[in-house]
Amino acid sequence: MSWFESFVLGLVQGLTEFLPISSSAHLRLTAAFAGWHDPGAAFTAITQIGTEAAVLIYFRKDIARILSAWFRSLTNSSMRSDHDAQMGWLVIIGSLPIGVLGLAFKDQIEGPFRDLRLIATTLIVLGIVLGVADRLAARDETGGKHRAIKERKSLRELGVRDGLIFGFCQAMALVPGVSRSGATISGGLFMGYTREAAARYSFLLAIPAVLASGVFELKDAGEGHVSWGPTIFATVIAFVVGYAVIAWFMKFITTKSFMPFVIYRVLLGILLFVLIGAGVLSPHAGESAG
Repeated sequence: MSWFESFVLGLVQGLTEFLPISSSAHLRLTAAFAGWHDPGAAFTAITQIGTEAAVLIYFRKDIARILSAWFRSLTNSSMRSDHDAQMGWLVIIGSLPIGVLGLAFKDQIEGPFRDLRLIATTLIVLGIVLGVADRLAARDETGGKHRAIKERKSLRELGVRDGLIFGFCQAMALVPGVSRSGATISGGLFMGYTREAAARYSFLLAIPAVLASGVFELKDAGEGHVSWGPTIFATVIAFVVGYAVIAWFMKFITTKSFMPFVIYRVLLGILLFVLIGAGVLSPHAGESAG
């Protein structure tokens, strides 16, 4: 991998990690369209450490408060009813599904799941799911001629059941094209949470999963055509760009719909099918060389 490739892929990772359009799919597609080798699951997981570092800094006050309350609750029973202490446990509980399934399906994630036909399918299907979830949220928020405005849930109403559902939604992102934020936010909207609450928990929930995945994949970095230097460079780029995207996205969702992302996902998925069907793009582009 050249330095230019690592710059572009780091830029793509930072731009797409927090948007509901799937960063792993876009890394795969960028390489396929450019005629580069597939960067692989290890490269994707490690560069995500950069974007998660951006999450740690952006949400540093929330994270520090949650960690402080959680550690105190281990020895102080009166703290166990504290919302921040409970959030600590809920992030742990919500991280279990992706940890178990990630290990169970590691070979598939690094192989068959990177087929461009599967990515095209997940882009379209999860795009439609996100669109339906977004419309339900909008209907509750605005009401209608024969409907009263329905108040949606905040994170203070999050419990173990919903935390696990969020976790299983996040685990769906093991398949490129699904999108970690897209799946968890969709799940949260279907369960009645506000856009801001679903997105905030999605970002917090991703921290242990992404950091653990990145550390686990460190042993595979530098193998094949991807060396350590470009991987680290891409990770730094992803961090800088990712921080800016988080700041923009958290403001965007307070007033805007997810429909632009829904339309983009569906159109991109259809374009992929057309290119593959016409023989312009191989569903395994870059894989053999990578």
